[in-house]
Amino acid sequence: MTATKMTATKTERAYLDWNATAPLRPQARAAMVAALDAIGNPSSVHAEGREARSIVEAARESVALLVGAEPRHVVFTASGTEANVLALSPQTGGHWQRLLVSAIEHPSVRAGGRFPAVEAVAATACGLVDLADLERRLAQGPAPLVSLMLANNETGAVQPVAEAAALVHAAGGLLHVDAVQAAGRIVCDINALGADLLTLSGHKIGGPKGAGALVKGGPLDLAPLVTGGGQERGQRAGTENVASIAGFGAAAGAAEADLAPESTRMRGLRDRLEAGLRAGTPEVIIFAAEAERLPNTTLFTVPGLKAETAVILFDLEGVAISSGAACSSGKVQPSHVLEAMGVSPQLARGAVRVSLGPATTQDDIERFLTAWITVSGALLERSRGMAA
Repeated sequence: MTATKMTATKTERAYLDWNATAPLRPQARAAMVAALDAIGNPSSVHAEGREARSIVEAARESVALLVGAEPRHVVFTASGTEANVLALSPQTGGHWQRLLVSAIEHPSVRAGGRFPAVEAVAATACGLVDLADLERRLAQGPAPLVSLMLANNETGAVQPVAEAAALVHAAGGLLHVDAVQAAGRIVCDINALGADLLTLSGHKIGGPKGAGALVKGGPLDLAPLVTGGGQERGQRAGTENVASIAGFGAAAGAAEADLAPESTRMRGLRDRLEAGLRAGTPEVIIFAAEAERLPNTTLFTVPGLKAETAVILFDLEGVAISSGAACSSGKVQPSHVLEAMGVSPQLARGAVRVSLGPATTQDDIERFLTAWITVSGALLERSRGMAA
């Protein structure tokens, strides 16, 4: 455990739902508490205002460093969802008549932002955007704005963003990348990716809920969602949430400092988890296993499993996991990601996601595997009884 480790929420439970949200890092907590004492408005020119402004700008530098961007190109928002919607405007960086998004995107991207219509680019069976389909669609009309996530929130599959960027730019288009799940887990260099816009979320990396950012790869004009003030260089009106921004910045700094060792450590824990699943349940299916994945993410099922019931039973065993994306107000919805991958509805309904983080321990993995023996036995026995 490094000095920047987060503290587990409850020692008697195993929290394995980090892709939904990460516990608050101690660095973020400390930064937020300190920022609450900054009484000035960041837009005020007096000493109190300048103190608040310095907190915001220090956080901006930390967030920029995490993704290799210039601080002046970081626009703070209230969430990753808001950042996605801010990016997806026909007026962003020019005038775009078309929006292309992959079929596995987050709902906030699939909704299309301020575009009247969305064209979906197909995904492959291993959970990656189909670059051939993207290239074909790029050639079918005017240059589009394209949105592609860096890593899928359900399967963890890391997308070929740099290759997609080359295709998009060759066609005269603009590329937005939703890096919410990837930041702090793999390298997210906006320049190496070739992204024109990149979305981040504070609470996914151990910052507070309610802070996000849209990062620009260069001097790109945005069409603001919120108008009426000059904050964020005119890109988002309203007095900045200084405390949340401070926490976001502190979390970004901690995530960047620990990126390499934590990525290696989490991959080892994930591999142990998946080996235990395969040993205990040979028929287990791990989705996107053929693709490069985030080091912390496993989405799996076995025939006959029902995810909603499995999540409840795991919870009773002291293990917090998810049935997929936690973006539907607690509702268990069919996975559009697995549907795009060609997974049958029967298997998709049983998909369970386990996601790890900096505070995850070997004991947490063993607790999960022990719980899986109980949960799978109960669920599969019930399934066989219903089929008889």
